[in-house]
Formats: sequence, C-alpha cells, structure tokens
Amino acid sequence: MIRFLFAFILATLGGMSGAAGQGLELASGAPERHIVVPGDTLWGIAGKFLKNPWEWPLIWRMNRSEIRNPHRIYPGDVIVLERHADGTPWLRLQSAKLLPQIYAEGIDPGVPPIPPNEIRPFLSEPLIVDKDGLANAARIVALPPDRLFLGRGDRAYVADADPGQRGWQIYRQGKPLVDPESNEILGYQAYYLGTARQVEPGNPATFEILTSKEEIGRGDRLVPLVRPELVPYVPHKPDFAVDGRVISVYGGVDAAGRGSIVAINRGRADGMEIGHVLALERNRTVVERDEHDATVVIPIPPERVGLLFIFRTFQRISYGLVVQAIGTVEVNDFARVPQ
Repeated sequence: MIRFLFAFILATLGGMSGAAGQGLELASGAPERHIVVPGDTLWGIAGKFLKNPWEWPLIWRMNRSEIRNPHRIYPGDVIVLERHADGTPWLRLQSAKLLPQIYAEGIDPGVPPIPPNEIRPFLSEPLIVDKDGLANAARIVALPPDRLFLGRGDRAYVADADPGQRGWQIYRQGKPLVDPESNEILGYQAYYLGTARQVEPGNPATFEILTSKEEIGRGDRLVPLVRPELVPYVPHKPDFAVDGRVISVYGGVDAAGRGSIVAINRGRADGMEIGHVLALERNRTVVERDEHDATVVIPIPPERVGLLFIFRTFQRISYGLVVQAIGTVEVNDFARVPQ
C-alpha cells in the first residue's frame, strides 16, 4: 500500500503563512507523541493534543483540498508534537517501520474521523426525501395470502421494480421535518425497514425479504440498495456564519446525548459539508425587575450543550453525530460555529 507521508506535505507547505497556527491552544496534558492504535479516531486523537479538536487542520497546516481529501494515518504511526521557534505548536508524522503485511482488497485500515460503528448505518439507511420523493418508488402491492405483515424470509410482490436491480432497501415515509424559523417543510425522514432481493422480475415482481427492523407491509416503498461510503475527512469548523437549529433526534425522541444522531435545518445549499463541527447551544433569558419594578426579560449569553460532527448532508438538511454533550441536546437547540 502506498503510504503518503504528512512530513512531505508539511515541507511542501512551508510557504504558507505561519499565522495559521496562531491561537492554537493545546489540551491540558497534551502528550509529546502519540502512537496510533486500532480503534483510534481523528476526533479522539485531536482531543489529546488540542483543547478545540476542530482546529486539527491548523496544527497540521492543511490547506482546503487536504481537509476535503486528507492523507491517511495508520495504526503504528507516531504523531509527534513539536514547536516552532516562536512557540507555535505543530504536529509531525513518523511513519511506522514497514513490515511484511497481507492486505485485503477493498479494506482501508486508515484511522477514521469518528467511530464508524456509530454512523455506518446512517450513511445509507435513514433517508431524507422531498414531499414526493418516494411517490414514484417501487412499492409492495401484495402479500402472501396468509400474511398481514412481512419479516425475514417472507415473499413480497412489488410493482414498478427495475428488473435489472437485485438489491433493494425498504422504507416508509415518516414525519415531516419542519424548519422552526419559517415553518417550511424541508423534507421527510424515510424510516428504514429492511432489505430485500428481487428473485423473479415482473410487474409485480417477486421479492424475498432479507432483513427487517420493523414489520413490513403493503404500500411500503423500495429503493435500490446503496452501499455505505466512509468518506475520508477531518474535523474543521465552517469558515462562514451558521445559525441553524436541531429539528429532529433520530429515533423519535426529543432529547439526545453523546453518540446520538440529530438532524439540523442546514444542508448543502447552505454550505454545510462533511467534517464540519458545530457548537450546540441553548439561548437563555432571565427575568428581572427594572427601576419601575416592572418585569423584564433579559437575554444572557447562550449555554453550550454539546458539539456536533456533520457526517452526511442533504440539500436542506444535515445529519450529525453528537460527539460531546453537557446534559442533553434538545430539538430547537441552535447549531453555530464554535468559538
């Protein structure tokens, strides 16, 4: 496997302004070096060195293209903390000694940005669709005579299925996702029900249910199976103002904690991209008495309740993983650029 060395990248970026590292604040007890081990994530490693993990690109002197398409760090690599003459910190990569290894094709052992087990299902399963997004999708029109609902191993009869497509996912259109600012419906969250395989083309075609998370019935929709893609990206904050809101907590609840998936009312149309880190905040007010003893409501600085790592974007909505929570994150909390 070709190994791209960060040391080479840093050398080629020597002409970049040193101002990029100004203001970097190291984490308390930041190590002089860290040996990358299986299970590490970029977010976790960044938190070992930096008080603000989203400043990871600054301490590596990454440019815009490298944030979007970073070179991999691998288990066994050694990350070394060094300082310039003016005290500005920066990181250097010492690659592990290359030893004979067997690599399986299609498997990338590089360190992921956030735990893949926490987001992998959400890369392909939950789906944001517009108002008519599932209207023209293939649909279950009939069940075997002795069945009211379907589960694993059952047969279903599906209309309008592409005969050349074997793998499918099953969805049911869920509740609308409403922008709390404009009351506009931004989309619908389609609930993932399971997977199916087309065994006999036709109209209707015969399908076999392969997996089911919930009961599947007549009228549920099918879309071609999409394999999850783990995009390489690094944590970084947006370089523009964001003032979004949490509009949904996945699972149908109103409060989230660390490791929860939430949707916000900002998407690709608003400049959101994979890897953006946002501060989750709650606006606050206090009730006081003025000089005339009248009741007044005074806004006070917002309270940070967590950090959100964006890992999937749609046109008007984004999914994020709550990577840090102080208390609970709630629907209508704000999503803003961290300071």
